Amino acid sequence: MPAVSRHVADRADIAPFHVMEVVRAARERADEGHDVLHLEVGQPSTGAPATAIAAARAALDRPEQLGYTDAHGLPELRARIARHYLDRHGLEVDPGQVSVTQGASMACVLAFLAAFDVGDRVGVCEPGYPCYRQMLSALGCDVVPVPIGPATRFQPTPALLDEAGPLDGVVVASPSNPTGSQLTAAELAAIAGWCDANDVRLIADEIYHGISAVGPAPTALSHAAIRPVVVNSFSKYFSMTGWRLGWAVLPAELVRPVELLAQNLVISAPTLSQIAAVAAFDGTDELDGHVRRYDTNRGILRAGLEALGCTTIAPPDGAFYLYADVSHLTDDSAALCAVWLEELGIAATPGVDFDPVWGHRSIRFSFAGSTATMQLATERLSRWGRSVRRQ
Repeated sequence: MPAVSRHVADRADIAPFHVMEVVRAARERADEGHDVLHLEVGQPSTGAPATAIAAARAALDRPEQLGYTDAHGLPELRARIARHYLDRHGLEVDPGQVSVTQGASMACVLAFLAAFDVGDRVGVCEPGYPCYRQMLSALGCDVVPVPIGPATRFQPTPALLDEAGPLDGVVVASPSNPTGSQLTAAELAAIAGWCDANDVRLIADEIYHGISAVGPAPTALSHAAIRPVVVNSFSKYFSMTGWRLGWAVLPAELVRPVELLAQNLVISAPTLSQIAAVAAFDGTDELDGHVRRYDTNRGILRAGLEALGCTTIAPPDGAFYLYADVSHLTDDSAALCAVWLEELGIAATPGVDFDPVWGHRSIRFSFAGSTATMQLATERLSRWGRSVRRQ
């Protein structure tokens, strides 16, 4: 009899999500009894708002209501998300164009599957969130790097998109991971205009909306004529990472395709999470308090990094990251992160996760944790810096 095939599909040959490798190393250190200061993962140290917790607890007493929902999600949650755009941006959004998903990650997968065919060229910024690149690659798309840097405040421009050559789509994130940079209304309008002129599908990742130091981030839905896909999440501002819930606002032509894909791939997002999410919108006082803490943490961590000589930092307009140039300390950011974890108990993410070309000279620091964690981390980095200078 022929041997059983052990073939592994080429699409599975993608790079790891390095931050999760750091998370694993940090967990192993903690399991050995050592302390760890978590500056590696983009996860709020706070839980879901009290309003969401109360709604979830009440729902557990009604288990008959916790079965599958429609593939696009609970009607009341879709309506509440649509109202969110009216409240925040003054925009009328049809709840029928809202799809509730298993995290923003699944929103991206469904949007990419619905919008792009195998071989389509999709522009992705570097540095940028690495999973866009890996998802698109696994789906057979041709990922086109769009190098960004200080000259454009770590955001794409029409000129940079022109340099990328013909594109079928482009992914834009504002505020961005890893840099925290945020597009202005004029900059977003310029990109939207370029997409319109070149018949390019815009995918706008807006999962850090609500967390901004420079005023509310504009939404791509303000440019509805270009039919963008807008992705958002309950993980960041709403502090509900493990609830695995996100959403997409879709142009009309993608609503049914995404529904069919969701029916077959995931059936529906978690019902308990959806019920909690409806109530999460009533917890903004609590959530805005987290944003104020991020502002405090940003200042503490930035001052500590600058004292270490890390003075070249991407504009931290929003989100909860500092993306710092550490080339005066190392030409191998992954190795430096390993040293800091081993010697200082500080977990941070090497830039190679976000930029395979220049990431060896950068590190991303998350300040989503407690203020005490930021203070302790900067103290340890300061002591380490003094010891290095003495050598």
